[in-house]
Amino acid sequence: MSTALEARERSFFLNGEKLVLVSGAVHYFRIVPEYWRDRLIKMKACGLNAVETYVPWNLHEEVRGEFNFEGMLDVRKFIQIAQEVGLLVLFRPGPYICGEWDFGGLPSWLLHDPEMKVRSSYKPYTDAVGAYFGKLLPLVEDLQFSKGGPIVAMQVENEYGSYGNDKEYISFLKATMEKYKMTELFFTSENGMGVQRDNLPGVLVTANFQEYDHGYMIFEYLKNIKQPDMPLMVMEFWTGWFDHWTEKHHVWKSKEFKKVLDYILSEGSSVNFYMFHGGTNFGWMNGANEGLGATNEAGKEPYRADVTSYDYDAPLAENGDVTEKFHLIKELVQKYLPNQVTSLPDLPPNIPSTTYGKLSMTSYLNMNDLLTFIKQIESKKVVPMEMLDINNGGGQSFGFILYRTTISQGKQVKLTGTVKDRAIVYLNGEQIDVLDCTVEDHVIPLELASGENTLEILVENMGRVNYGDFQSPILNDQRKGLRNDVQLDGKVINSWIIFPMEFKKSFLQDISESFKWMNSDSSVNVLKSPRLFKATLDISSTPQDTYIDMQGWDKGNVFVNGFNLGRYWEIGPQQTLYIPAPLLKEGQNEVLVFELHSAKSAVSLTDKPHLGETVDQKLNIPFHLQIWLNALKLILRYGGWLAWPILKRIM
Repeated sequence: MSTALEARERSFFLNGEKLVLVSGAVHYFRIVPEYWRDRLIKMKACGLNAVETYVPWNLHEEVRGEFNFEGMLDVRKFIQIAQEVGLLVLFRPGPYICGEWDFGGLPSWLLHDPEMKVRSSYKPYTDAVGAYFGKLLPLVEDLQFSKGGPIVAMQVENEYGSYGNDKEYISFLKATMEKYKMTELFFTSENGMGVQRDNLPGVLVTANFQEYDHGYMIFEYLKNIKQPDMPLMVMEFWTGWFDHWTEKHHVWKSKEFKKVLDYILSEGSSVNFYMFHGGTNFGWMNGANEGLGATNEAGKEPYRADVTSYDYDAPLAENGDVTEKFHLIKELVQKYLPNQVTSLPDLPPNIPSTTYGKLSMTSYLNMNDLLTFIKQIESKKVVPMEMLDINNGGGQSFGFILYRTTISQGKQVKLTGTVKDRAIVYLNGEQIDVLDCTVEDHVIPLELASGENTLEILVENMGRVNYGDFQSPILNDQRKGLRNDVQLDGKVINSWIIFPMEFKKSFLQDISESFKWMNSDSSVNVLKSPRLFKATLDISSTPQDTYIDMQGWDKGNVFVNGFNLGRYWEIGPQQTLYIPAPLLKEGQNEVLVFELHSAKSAVSLTDKPHLGETVDQKLNIPFHLQIWLNALKLILRYGGWLAWPILKRIM
């Protein structure tokens, strides 16, 4: 019988033998399943002995009470392939995962409850978590190492020490995992703030960092104060970074990466590369940040949505290509752990990509035609998308929401508060204004025609915030759309028709078969209102990976054979969207482009990504954390651990 992973005597033991875990993050839900094995074999060929994955609750239960564990969401199959390849598994089921993923993996229908308090012992939340774990955990319970499977460790929540201190909640999560017979090693992963906080007894604390100085101080704290008898592990050694719209594409120099990895392995620490292979934020699933980073002119830290690509400057690129960091990892693993890498599989070749050339848009549907396929909702007031009474009473999760009313007189309309996250205002079918969530109490002058006029406000949910600092209420404030009244000449408009534009597969199937498509002309440019364009890609041989180049277009989404590739936006940095070959087929392929502002008559399909101009990644440690690190350094150098009370006072 296999003996579970143990943490003792500053080491890991598996089947009684010492083991250094060398793992990599690969998220099955960011990769088409046909490529899972390729990515995992490449990990094994690099010298890694484990794979780590999050589990996204908001995809597995997108609609309350409806669970999906098939296709790209077949987490059981992914784990089984990992075992076939010869990899152990570090399992991170959430319920919160962060991960630059919409709402940190939490389902938006939680927010249909106006009193919701996520990541807490609030009973409606824990009831929902319990129901979700009741479906997920029995699915993988027999894949634990002690039962013949590859799962050797399981995470309790994610970076909770830097978010909250609800011990009842954390105890509930661990107890629920145990209820469903999860018996492997439990761990938490924490950043510099989180490692300081108390954790559950018997749960291993692991670290998250990128820079050497940051890592050194956390290691010293763990070794000398927090858990001196436990092994060190970096659960998230950040191999690169992610991108927000308007920024440049972040890269981390291989020289710096190698320096820090050399230090980690020289300390005898286990390590998990986050990410080893990033993949793609397909569809609407990108996350966002707010309240972190640089401030704007008003002194507020602005909302910033993540791009579609999750390339992350990782050892395996977005399409699975091997990068320089891959070879550096293999070199250092062989240097420090030669006994663990005596026999490695051959490295699979990079998957080829191709250029399919120019693809002309042949037809389109206008906005009104699209809305005929959506069931409209009558409402006295505007409400956020999560508060709509649809999808089993859980509201709308993703996409756009259109608010429509008719007015016959008035000089100005006012959108009180802020919109979430970007709104386009139309009068009688023509765009008259665009605003985002940085604008408050926005007033728009009106020039009305005689008789009834149609006022419409189209709001895009650009991604819910996925991370909040300690005691921040931001995660409970992620309702999207219009959240405050709309006024006409100072009076609240109290008659609306609302259209939830979710772009689900059934909707795309219905519009694809519609007879309303109109022929597209060759001089398409600025649009009065959004259009959905159609093109056909003919492939005469086995499909290959490709990239759709959206330069010249403005903002929108691309769908290929009913699959939502993700968002594009001319402000960059990203200009292409990755199309894995399994999404294509020999013969005719349907390409749909939903464009909001300005279109071209064609797109190009190329063999290389364009992720934007690059910038060297340099993490800025928050000021209060830097004080803590500097104080710890002084105590280590001059005062010994008898001076620990001094450090506690300044933290």
